[in-house]
Amino acid sequence: MTAGRPQPLGATVDSTGVNFSVFSERATQVDLLLFDSFDALEPARVITFDHERHHSYHFWHCHVSDVGPGQVYAYRMDGPHHTKDSGTRFNHRKVLLDPYSRANINTLWDRVHAVGPEDNCAQSMRSMVVDLDGYDWEGDEPLRTPLADSVIYEMHVGGLTSSPTAQVAHPGTFSGVVEKIPYLKELGITAVELLPVFDFDERQVLRSGPDGTPLRNYWGYDPFGFFAPHSDYCSDPCGCKHIQEFRDMVKALHQAGIEVILDVVFNHTSEGNEHGPTISFRGQANEVYYHLWSQDRRHYMDFTGCGNAINANHPAVAKFIIECLEYWVTEHHVDGFRFDLASELSRGAEGYEMETPPVLWGIELSGILSETKIIAEPWDGGGLYQVGRFPGKRWAQWNGPFRDDVRRFVRGDAGLVGTVATRVGGSRDLFSRQGELPTNSVNFITCHDGFTLNDLVSYNGKHNLANGEAGADGSHENYSWNCGVEGPSDAAEVERLRVQQIKNMAAILLLSRGVPMILAGDEFRNSQGGNNNAYCQDNQISWLDWEQAEKETEVREFFRGMIALRKHYTALRQPRFFDDRRNERDLPEVTWHGCQLEQPGWEDAQARVLSYTLAGFEGEPDLHIVMNMYHLGLDCELPHVPGHHWALAVDTARGPGESIRPLQAPLPLSGHTLHAHGRSVVVLTTLPDDGGTTR
Repeated sequence: MTAGRPQPLGATVDSTGVNFSVFSERATQVDLLLFDSFDALEPARVITFDHERHHSYHFWHCHVSDVGPGQVYAYRMDGPHHTKDSGTRFNHRKVLLDPYSRANINTLWDRVHAVGPEDNCAQSMRSMVVDLDGYDWEGDEPLRTPLADSVIYEMHVGGLTSSPTAQVAHPGTFSGVVEKIPYLKELGITAVELLPVFDFDERQVLRSGPDGTPLRNYWGYDPFGFFAPHSDYCSDPCGCKHIQEFRDMVKALHQAGIEVILDVVFNHTSEGNEHGPTISFRGQANEVYYHLWSQDRRHYMDFTGCGNAINANHPAVAKFIIECLEYWVTEHHVDGFRFDLASELSRGAEGYEMETPPVLWGIELSGILSETKIIAEPWDGGGLYQVGRFPGKRWAQWNGPFRDDVRRFVRGDAGLVGTVATRVGGSRDLFSRQGELPTNSVNFITCHDGFTLNDLVSYNGKHNLANGEAGADGSHENYSWNCGVEGPSDAAEVERLRVQQIKNMAAILLLSRGVPMILAGDEFRNSQGGNNNAYCQDNQISWLDWEQAEKETEVREFFRGMIALRKHYTALRQPRFFDDRRNERDLPEVTWHGCQLEQPGWEDAQARVLSYTLAGFEGEPDLHIVMNMYHLGLDCELPHVPGHHWALAVDTARGPGESIRPLQAPLPLSGHTLHAHGRSVVVLTTLPDDGGTTR
C-alpha cells in the first residue's frame, strides 16, 4: 500500500492496483474496509489511513496494489459528533458507501440498522470497484439531436417491461428496455427520458396500503449512489454487470437513433432528516452536503418534501454534482439530463435563492456538458418557482403553464384562446424576457407525476387510496374531465369522446413550438385507475400493459402519425418565436383567426376556437390549423392562398384510420369554409391547383 493520490475521487483502477480517495473535511480517522465477497459479514482487511501520508487537505487517499475490479469495499469514519453547533455526525460504528462508487451491493442491507448509533457492518451496503475500460462502444457517439427536432418519451425503466405482458427475457431491467427498442423506433420518438436510474433504496417500506401490502419507493426519486446504475435494474446485480448493461442499453438506443436523457435528483438524498439512516454523506461530511438550520444544526432544512436538501452550491458539493454529470456523459455516452426540483440547486448556504448559483452556471458552462441537453423542473418543494426565469440561458424548462392551459382549453374552459395561442407559439410570455427561445420550453400535458392522458379524460378526481395516505397525496387540481362517467365506461359515445379528447391533446402538443414530451403509455391509453401519484406502486397500477398497446391501435397510430407530421413540417418545430417574415406567397409566418379570418377573439370571454395559418418556407406547403373546443361543430373560414387549395391532413373527430392521413396523401377539400366538429383539432395543408405536389 502506498500514499496514493487525492484525485480523482472514488476507486480508480490502474495497471498496478486501485487508488481510493474520499472527501471529508473534519474526519479524524478514516478506515477502508475490504471484503472478500459481497455478502461477507465482516471485512477481510481494514486499512487505517495515516493522517500524514494519506491525507491531503480535504481528501483521504491510498493506493492498494493487490486488489482490482470486483473488489467490494466501504468506509468507516470517526470525528466530532457536534450535531447542534457544527452539524457534524461522525459515528465510527457506521459503514459508509463511497459517494463516487460506480456500483453498489445491497444484498445484506437493512435500513433500520443504519439508523441509531449501533454498528451495522453485517447489515450494510457496500461499494464495488469497477474497471471502466475495455468496453466496446463500436464507434458509438452521443447523437446531438437539436432540441427543436426532439420528441421526448418519459418512461420508467422498471415499469416499461415489468408486466408479464411485456414478454421480455429480463423484465424491469436495462436489458428489458433494449427488447422494446423496435417499438420505440416505430413510434418515432427521438429521446427517452428515464426516471431515476441512480442507485436508490427500493427495499424501503414507506407504509402499508389499505390491504396491508407494503408500499415501497418505486419511482426512484430518493438516491444514495449518484455514480452507480440502480442495481435492481441489472439482470445480475451481484455479477458486476451494472456498467455493462447500462452501456449496452445506451448503445442500442443510439443505434436506433434514440437519445438517452437521465432524470437526476441532486436536490436531496435517501438519508432523510435527523431520524433517517446513515449511508454515506451524513457520516462523511454532513455539515457540507446538507442545508442545516443555523439556529440548531441538528435539524435539516427541507425544500424538497423528502427530509433534507442538498447544499448544492458548496464548492465540494458543486464539484461532486458536475463531476457526476460529466462522468455519465464521458463514460456512458448519455445525451442529457432532466433535473428534479432543479430550483433547489439555486439556493445558497442559508437556503435563500441565489442570483448566480455556481453549480447551475458550472453545469451550463462545462465544456464536457456543452452539447448535452439540460432540462430543469424549475420549481422545488419550498415554494421557489422559476419557470421562465431559471438561471442561465441554455436550460430547457418543464413548462407547467403549458400543461395547465392546454388541459383547461381541451376540457372546454372558455376565454383561453389568447393564452393557448401563446403556448402554441412557444410561450413567448415566459421565455422571451431573458432572451430565451421556444426550445427553452419543454411542453407536456402529462408526466409521471399526475394523471396519465387516459385518466385525464376518465376521472374528475384523483383515486389514490391505494397509496395508504387516505387520498391526501397527489395534486388536488388536475384540470381533468371524465367525459360524463367517472372511471372505465362501456358506453360507446363516452369512449368515442375520450379517444377524441386524447387525440386533441396529442395534436396540440405536437403542433406547438418548443420541445414536446410524451408520457410512456399515453399513446395506447395506459391507465393508473385514477391514481395521480403512483410513486409507491411497483405493480400493475404503474406497469405498462402491452396487451393494451396491442388493443388501442387507433390512438397509438395517431401518436405515430402526429410525430411523423411534426418531423415533416419545419414550421412546427422552429427554434425561434414567430416574427414578421413572409414567404414567397406573401403569407406572414403566422396569422391568427377564430371562426372568421383574422378575428381570433382574444378578448372574447366565451371563445373556445383558435385557428391559425402557418406559412411554409423554402418550398414547403402552408398549414392551417383549427382547434374547436366548443361542444358543437362550427363553420370556419379558410384563407385563400393563390394557386393552391387546402387538403385535410388531420381531423381528430374522424374514426380509426381516418383521423390522420398519410403524409403524401392529404385529402383535397373544396370551398372556402371548413366545418370543424365539436371538440376537434383539424390540420390542413396546401396543394398546388395544377395537381402538382409540394413537399
